[in-house]
Amino acid sequence: MISDLIPALSKSYSILENQTLNVKPLGEGLIHETLLVENGTDKWVLQGFNEAVFNFPERIDHNLSLLSVHAKTHPLPFLLPLPILNNSGNGLAEIEGKKYRLFDFVKGTTLQHVNDSNQAYMAALAYGEFATWGKDVSGDEMQETIPNFHRLDLRFEKLILASKDKNSLSRAEIEVLDFYLSQEHLVDWYLSQLDRLPLRVTHNDTKINNLIFSENLEKVDALIDLDTLMGGFLMYDFGDLARTVACSLPETSTQWEAIHQIPELFEELLKGYWEGVKEIATAEEAKSVLFGGEIMTLIMGLRFFTDHLEGNIYYRVAYPEQNFHRAKNQMIFLQSQQENRELLKNTWEKVTGLQF
Repeated sequence: MISDLIPALSKSYSILENQTLNVKPLGEGLIHETLLVENGTDKWVLQGFNEAVFNFPERIDHNLSLLSVHAKTHPLPFLLPLPILNNSGNGLAEIEGKKYRLFDFVKGTTLQHVNDSNQAYMAALAYGEFATWGKDVSGDEMQETIPNFHRLDLRFEKLILASKDKNSLSRAEIEVLDFYLSQEHLVDWYLSQLDRLPLRVTHNDTKINNLIFSENLEKVDALIDLDTLMGGFLMYDFGDLARTVACSLPETSTQWEAIHQIPELFEELLKGYWEGVKEIATAEEAKSVLFGGEIMTLIMGLRFFTDHLEGNIYYRVAYPEQNFHRAKNQMIFLQSQQENRELLKNTWEKVTGLQF
């Protein structure tokens, strides 16, 4: 019973002591159990931690603790809801054998897709400002919450292993597989960057719905969902924005002919992100951002196709072929980005003022 949590919460958090609390489910809760805690005037979000998805909650707590210390002397232009420390000084509270985290409730609006180019600009600016804000926190001090999360070379190797028996594949599957195997040149480019790019504090899951906008959608009020926050490269964060925001259709769409990159949205994303990171970005980082969309699209395509071959063991599917269709979707979008390379390079030079 959810109500059984109330006495333990009151004992675990001083801000909840001696209060009449009401606890009820909040939102979808697809990964973590998400609950709303109220006392009549104030609200908090309580998350029951899903250790089946995130195997290292202590690493997440470590990373967010570093940011909590940094935030005390380095304000952001928006909220970064971090776990409230319990009476033991920890961001994770153990209640009846399960780990929980308590956050301040942030009122606002979340989007599943942008409705205009200014929203794309604002979203990218927020993620860029976050990267600059965290420049003094060493990426090497951050622990990997999901090991090798964005290691493109390892994702590529895993697909090769999963696709050894090509004889069992259909013609359509072989066509998609051959495309992904033909992207080894992009994997090689990625590997060439690893020793050139500084490790930053990055969000690593920069979807539009991981931002809370003001209710009138005129500004970003908060950056949320920090479980994937760890050391990474700027091209990861910009790349996932380009993959998810600058595409004509979501990654679940099967309208193959209608899937393409939207250069105008790419430009708005780049304007916002560059405005956020231009003070810290090295020349190599600035160039890498241009290919971030390709890198992140390839990573996701490899992951979807590998999961399809392995029997849909990681991503939820609504029907057996969905991961294959997601992989085909990402293939088509990657092709569109590569066809637009010259256009995107010209946009990059115009926005950054640099020569590629």
